[in-house]
Amino acid sequence: MRILISNDDGIEAPGIALAVEAARKLSDDVWIVAPDGKRTAAGPSLTIARPLTMRRLGEQRFSCSGTPADCIVTAMAWLFADGRKPDLVVGGINDGRNVGEDLAYSGTLGVAREATFWGVPAIGFSRVKEAEVQVGDADWLARLIERLWQSRGDWAIEGHWLSINLPTRLPAPLAQPRIGRDKIARKTEVVKDDGDVVELIVPRGRAHARSDGDENSMIADGFATLNRLNWFGETKLAPAFMEGLRAAAR
Repeated sequence: MRILISNDDGIEAPGIALAVEAARKLSDDVWIVAPDGKRTAAGPSLTIARPLTMRRLGEQRFSCSGTPADCIVTAMAWLFADGRKPDLVVGGINDGRNVGEDLAYSGTLGVAREATFWGVPAIGFSRVKEAEVQVGDADWLARLIERLWQSRGDWAIEGHWLSINLPTRLPAPLAQPRIGRDKIARKTEVVKDDGDVVELIVPRGRAHARSDGDENSMIADGFATLNRLNWFGETKLAPAFMEGLRAAAR
């Protein structure tokens, strides 16, 4: 099995090291292509018509000057252009949970989303910030990835990927939560004000708001949470509404 790993915290982040350790328990064909620095909240953004710098840091290990999604594009369209594509893409492990509105902002999930455009099953892993890696975490994670790989026919349908949030301690029971609300970037702070030019910063952090059955409540109860997501997210409008529009357009 060929596994490609990327993240949004940068290639030297502890989370990606844990993901690589787990992946190497399952395969001797593990590739790492990750940003050369932190790209938090990069979402699915791509760098188009501007240069990207790729650096070979070791065997099957590259850094990329672009976004997390750029890492997948460069891997698929350059690194594997003349060879076999990965069988599985793993994003993360993110330094912090990805819940609520993060599903749209997250670069970790941007990795998984981009992989689905190439027809490759993908999983985005995130973990609460207060967690510390313990002996046995990589073994547990490897068993989970192996089980998900074996059952990919049940979840890896076109345009879909998995988002998994890990709690403080592993092993952990699995749960499928309701997607809640926990908005980041709710305020700005003025760093410098020169009249017509104002320098702002959007601080890190969130309320960790929760309600029964959502991701934050289940993570607080020690669960690892799993959701299947898709990129298209369409919802049908009512037939009567559409008919009214058609009538107005005649």
